[in-house]
Amino acid sequence: MDIITYVLIAIVILVVIIAKKSLVIISQSETKIIERLGKYHDTLSPGINIIIPFIDHAKEMVSVKAGRYVYSSDIDLREQVYDFDRQNVITKDNIQMQINALLYFQIVDPFKAVYEINNLPNAIEKLTQTTLRNIIGEMELDQTLTSRDTINTKLRAVLDDATNKWGIKVNRVELQDIMPPESVLNAMEKQMQAERNKRAVILTSEGDKQSQILQSEGEKAATINKAEAQKQQEILKAEGEAQARIRKAEAEAKAIELVTEAVGKTTNPANYLLAQKYIQMMEELAKGDKTKTVYLPYEATNVMGSIGGIKELFKEK
Repeated sequence: MDIITYVLIAIVILVVIIAKKSLVIISQSETKIIERLGKYHDTLSPGINIIIPFIDHAKEMVSVKAGRYVYSSDIDLREQVYDFDRQNVITKDNIQMQINALLYFQIVDPFKAVYEINNLPNAIEKLTQTTLRNIIGEMELDQTLTSRDTINTKLRAVLDDATNKWGIKVNRVELQDIMPPESVLNAMEKQMQAERNKRAVILTSEGDKQSQILQSEGEKAATINKAEAQKQQEILKAEGEAQARIRKAEAEAKAIELVTEAVGKTTNPANYLLAQKYIQMMEELAKGDKTKTVYLPYEATNVMGSIGGIKELFKEK
């Protein structure tokens, strides 16, 4: 092979190399920052892009892969998650505990993410840790354990505002674990047990109270019902006696009417009835084994005269 052939082969190889370096293929949801002679030139979009070899080159930035910081020219525009290690925080009531968090963020402005911050993952991590310490420092232990949503909301708002100049959008922050010291956990367990015992005693006393109230109300209702029954009984008894007296009076009136018809108008019916009652009384006095002395009033002679008159009257009839 002569020298011309070698030159042609070299030219072809150089053209291939130049063509390869001139064509940059960007995957979907990724981009690259291109600098020309050390100055920002362009942000590449997904697909085939043409650059000038040896003049244009991609700017590298720090990213996290497999838990390590690495430099790469590929900028991922998808939502990313950082799992931070546990860190010590102190609450408002001076309780030290460990918290680790998950941060979900997305690069929305690659230019700012590359040029406004040197080590983006490390900056986000440190900012998250300091912000989390400040938020927990304003809350007491009980409030910290029961207010995860509040902590997440405050943390996301602060981080989103602080990272805006870095071209970062913080979508959400999640607290994974909140771990108080062992002594605090034991104290909390004893406190919960005491609270359970307290609620049990309160429920028992409330049950006894309700039982006594229901029992007293039942006794009250029974007494009222008994009094009402007795009242109704007395009313019915009085009404019965009144009806009996009315019937008896009506019967006596009927009897007097019949006696009047029997003895005629010449004889007073009252004398007849009085004499009849007198005779019945004398029969009662005559009963018994012992001798009885009976004193008759002066007016008794009139009664005897009435009896005699009635006797004569019946003889005439």
